[in-house]
Amino acid sequence: MTSFKEYRVYNLLLFIKLFAFSQWLQEQMDKITALGAFGDKKANHVLVNEYLPGQGIMPHVDGPMFYPTITTINVGSHSVLEFYTPLNSNEEMENNQNLSMRHIGSLLLEPRSLLIIQEDLYTTYLHGISQVTQDTVSQDMFNFEECKPKLGEVLTRETRISLTIRHVPKVLKTKLMLGRGR
Repeated sequence: MTSFKEYRVYNLLLFIKLFAFSQWLQEQMDKITALGAFGDKKANHVLVNEYLPGQGIMPHVDGPMFYPTITTINVGSHSVLEFYTPLNSNEEMENNQNLSMRHIGSLLLEPRSLLIIQEDLYTTYLHGISQVTQDTVSQDMFNFEECKPKLGEVLTRETRISLTIRHVPKVLKTKLMLGRGR
C-alpha cells in the first residue's frame, strides 16, 4: 500500500516534470513565433497527440478557426504527411481509389523536426497520415533529398507525439448560465 508521503513525493515529481515540460514548450512556442510563422501574432495554442504504429489521420483541411498556419514538432517516431488535391464542395473522400487519384506528394516528418504549413497547403489542400506501420522513402516525398534516410529505405513507425502549435486569433468569452433561467 502506498503511503501518503510516497503519494506526495510522486505528485511533487510529476509537478516538477510538468513544470519543466511547460517551460520547454513555451521556449519552442517563442522560437516558432520568432521565425515569423504567424506574422505579427504569437503562438497561443498547443494540441498534443500520441500516435501508435498503424494509427493515422484522415485527409482533411484545417478550418478557419486558426491563423492560416500550423506548426508541428514531431517527437518520437517519423511519420509521412500526405497531400491531396482539394475536394469540390459536394465531393467526399469515400474510397481509397478516389484518394490515390488525388495524391500529389508527401513529406517525411523526421523525429525532432519542425513542420510549418501555411497558405494554400493550409487552406486548400487536404493533408493526412496513412494508417500504416512502415513507410518507404520515395521520390513522391517532396523532401526526400534533405532527409537522413535514403531513397528506398523502409522505415518502421513507432510511437509518435505531435505538438501542433498555432495562433488562435479569436477567443470567445461567454458567460455560463448553469441552472438559471434565460
